[in-house]
Amino acid sequence: MKTILSGDQLAITIKRLSHQILENCADLSDTCIIGIQPRGIWLSDRIVKEIRANAPGAAMKYGVLDITFYRDDVRKELHVANQTDISFSIENKKVILIDDVLYTGRTIRAAMDALLDFGRPAKVELCVLIDRRFSRQLPIQPDYTGKSIDSIISQRVKVCWQENDGKDEVVLL
Repeated sequence: MKTILSGDQLAITIKRLSHQILENCADLSDTCIIGIQPRGIWLSDRIVKEIRANAPGAAMKYGVLDITFYRDDVRKELHVANQTDISFSIENKKVILIDDVLYTGRTIRAAMDALLDFGRPAKVELCVLIDRRFSRQLPIQPDYTGKSIDSIISQRVKVCWQENDGKDEVVLL
């Protein structure tokens, strides 16, 4: 087991990602942040909290998206869906998808398919905490990256959150 980000480093990375989003979104009223269920919402909750602390009163929309039934790589098993909570249209909005780890790109492809049920966005950007950059099966790249790592296929990245795992940490197993 190797630590990729300690708790303190994770907090700094979330602040940096939040500030990068603020720098690139002049008008937050045209921006929607969507956390991808299940593990991306821990990151998106913190990023949204940080953005709202730095831009109080901004009219940014926030939702969470379940992609269970849009996946193309888990068809043979029965899956329990998570909750989707997007109570607004994304029509002509800038959408920032947030997930914890970008690996093959299949989760993001499924999320983009699922998004179309809520309107046609003007633009979609991707924010990830960890980019496993040499593992992609689809041509998907993040716009905002916490940390890029090189890993082999047998390794696994585990993102631990205080709310869920009792500590903040990212490790390579």
